Amino acid sequence: MFFTDTISLSTKGFCDIIDITPQVRSILKESSVADGLVTIFCPGSTGSITTIEYESGVLQDLKRALEKIAPSDIPYKHDERWGDGNGFSHVRAALMKPSLSVPVVSGKMTLGTWQQIVFIDFDNRERHREIMVQIMGD
Repeated sequence: MFFTDTISLSTKGFCDIIDITPQVRSILKESSVADGLVTIFCPGSTGSITTIEYESGVLQDLKRALEKIAPSDIPYKHDERWGDGNGFSHVRAALMKPSLSVPVVSGKMTLGTWQQIVFIDFDNRERHREIMVQIMGD
């Protein structure tokens, strides 16, 4: 069985981190899948899906680490070509990846106690995002 739905988000950009775990759980419940796999995917090249403990300190730590890895204030060839100033957001999204798959057992995602699913918007402006959630299983 396959079940597909979307999560609509309005984001602020600039490393906006949004906990989407409750929405994914709701979609999983609606699917009636007991055992299988849920995949969460962000269409686009300036956003990412990952897991993290959704706690303010670690969220700030992640933002600081990403700023060191792909600084927002250095020249990027992408910006030279397109003039949109979001080269850093493309690099960050490529490093963090656009999707995540989580096993489903007995109708529940096998997330750890402090592990939430988050969407991160790296773009340099507000955006509307449609996150794809696809569930496969029995």
